[in-house]
Amino acid sequence: MRVEVSKYIVIDDEICHGKPTFKGTRILVSDVIELLAAGLSIKEILTDYYPSLNENMVKEALNWAAKVIRGEHYVKHTEVPA
Repeated sequence: MRVEVSKYIVIDDEICHGKPTFKGTRILVSDVIELLAAGLSIKEILTDYYPSLNENMVKEALNWAAKVIRGEHYVKHTEVPA
């Protein structure tokens, strides 16, 4: 089952064991959050690690992570064709 968490983030049982990834990639949202926590800038992440992402995608990941921490994580349960 595939669930669109937000504009750029999806959870798909068949991709990365159902962990949140950026739409159209196998890049884990948690990997990007960890790089930010390690002190890398968004620009460094986009240039040196994940050039297929953009700044809006990284900011959305941060926003989604904040919602999860606050307990406000809502997922629209609509199946999207793979």
